[in-house]
Amino acid sequence: MVGCQQSRTESARITLTRVQAISIGVALALSMTSAAAVPRLAGWLLVSTQIAFLALAAWRLGLIAVQARAPRAALSSSWRHEDWPRYTVVAALYHEAQILPHLVERLDEIDYPRDRLQGFLALEADDHATIAAASQLELPDWLSVLVVPPGTPKTKPRALNYALARATGDFLTIYDAEDDPDPLQLKEAAMKFRDEGDSLACVQAPLRIRSRQKTSPHPLLDRQFAAEYAALFEITLPAMVRLGLPFPLGGTSNHFRVSVLRALGGWDSWNVTEDADLGFRIWRAGYRLGVISRPTYETPPGPVRLWLPQRTRWLKGYLQTLAVHTRWTEGMGWRGWAALIMTIGAGLGSAAVHAGCMAWVAVVCLMSAMDRQLPSLSVLGWAVLIVGVAAAWITKYRGARIAGTPYGPLDMAASLPYWFLLSLAFMHAAVRLALEPHRWDKTPHQDDIELIIVPDPYPDAGRAAA
Repeated sequence: MVGCQQSRTESARITLTRVQAISIGVALALSMTSAAAVPRLAGWLLVSTQIAFLALAAWRLGLIAVQARAPRAALSSSWRHEDWPRYTVVAALYHEAQILPHLVERLDEIDYPRDRLQGFLALEADDHATIAAASQLELPDWLSVLVVPPGTPKTKPRALNYALARATGDFLTIYDAEDDPDPLQLKEAAMKFRDEGDSLACVQAPLRIRSRQKTSPHPLLDRQFAAEYAALFEITLPAMVRLGLPFPLGGTSNHFRVSVLRALGGWDSWNVTEDADLGFRIWRAGYRLGVISRPTYETPPGPVRLWLPQRTRWLKGYLQTLAVHTRWTEGMGWRGWAALIMTIGAGLGSAAVHAGCMAWVAVVCLMSAMDRQLPSLSVLGWAVLIVGVAAAWITKYRGARIAGTPYGPLDMAASLPYWFLLSLAFMHAAVRLALEPHRWDKTPHQDDIELIIVPDPYPDAGRAAA
């Protein structure tokens, strides 16, 4: 197993089916011609968009109400050594020679019976620098280098599938080059799988962004990125689990039941956000997703020149995922469709219209100020502006409090230009989807020696018991 094992219809190898392409073309043509022929239609479309944004704001506020931080359970000391299931750890890396020694150190800190562990550093065959760096390291006995043979597409999910075919664990987790997982994360996941039964196919650990020790040249961008993660992993995903809904997985620190992962054919090698796709494929197959509390710490991407390619890839992958999962209805159900729309769909829709909506509001306010009048927005327009922005701010603030991430008034103000950047990334993603749908835009990872971990807001229950 190297490439994806899904059918062509269920894979992002085909960007759009003929039916999808025709349907989108007809819808766009009808919208434009109808708006020109019936001027009122443009107003109706605007009102519909505003109502959709109000629904999204209500969804976010509802998730805050639903989300409840579960107390971290102490790990049981009653498990015998042989009771712990076998676990496979995979890190798929490319051009990561500099940061590899730090990753190996962190993986070696995992608190799990060594004879129950299997680990792979999945390296591309043409990545001679990282292969050479790995050969110079003294790896733990359970961790080995796995060279992925040349092939297409050259993507992270293809490398993961190669490792999956060689996995001997009952469960499998994946990490990225810059990851620093909580040492007890595997034990918590193993106990979660035991307690929840065979219907639980995957659990997601929260991802948290480290704070910098020294002054960052781009602190506001780093903090926006950290607040986004906090809102997603501390608020949205726990609330969706509580509601019994599927969700797009994060790109790392997913823990899988290997038998289910193999039955699904592994990851879609052609999808550049294979994690988002896999969460919904697990749901379609009749399994559940869950979350655990012990986090993995990551680094922010850095300046805009690094942030933009990463966000472009994410949005391009979201477009692929939305296209794939709207091709057939089997297994989704109304809860699956609701989750897909309110996560993938809402993320894409927001990124697409942020800049245009904000520019429109700015023009209205400027023209009204020149006339010395209050902005002439409708009641619905004011509601969307106030409730929508407030919902986004409150969600990030609440998530940041849980994750220990700084988020204050300056960060709230900085979110407005940040939303313009999201629209720029969406435009890039749409173009890249048309021109290079399967190209993987690699995010370079820096040596994060100058980054610190914010103190964990949870008490460290369980370490002694483990």
